[in-house]
Amino acid sequence: VDKVDMTNGNLILDTGTGYATLLKGEQIPGEIHEVGDRIKVFISEVKSGETRGPLVTLSRVHPDFVKRLFELEVPEIADGTIVIKGVAREAGARTKVAVYSTDPNVEAVGSCIGKNSMRINNILAELSGEKVDVIKYCEDTCEYVKEALSPARVLDVYLEDERTCRVTVAPEQLSLAIGKEGQNAQLVARLTGCKIDIKA
Repeated sequence: VDKVDMTNGNLILDTGTGYATLLKGEQIPGEIHEVGDRIKVFISEVKSGETRGPLVTLSRVHPDFVKRLFELEVPEIADGTIVIKGVAREAGARTKVAVYSTDPNVEAVGSCIGKNSMRINNILAELSGEKVDVIKYCEDTCEYVKEALSPARVLDVYLEDERTCRVTVAPEQLSLAIGKEGQNAQLVARLTGCKIDIKA
């Protein structure tokens, strides 16, 4: 971070080969950066500029930012042994990452968490307190929805039609399954592509 614009909250970043702007709206809500901080950013778009070379859009809120952090931290993802099937993100609050392993001897979720949670902790440190749920991807829609609703424990998932799931949880699990302001359920819907109806 080379400069913090106090009027609009934008950051001017020194990339080593030039300077780039990280707009306030592309920063994780609630995070504060100071001059001299080293941060990771995701290049979400590159447009050809009229006069001064390409215009680069940087982001820390894009879902692929989390995906790239996993690729950097988990060698099994970088080499293709573990595949990220989907990312649903509410930047600054919670992200759900669905993973599966192409090798029966490699456990996808455990590899992403790492020994003593080291890998996931390195990712969380970059995300300013955002929670990350690593979920096992399943071809079976009901099983996938059940996995995705974690940390809530699910009693039953019933597929009403191709894209609508009725979920039953114990009464004490209902608020956890739905999440604060419906956030958990919304992320599950985005991740699985299903409309989710949760009942106790």
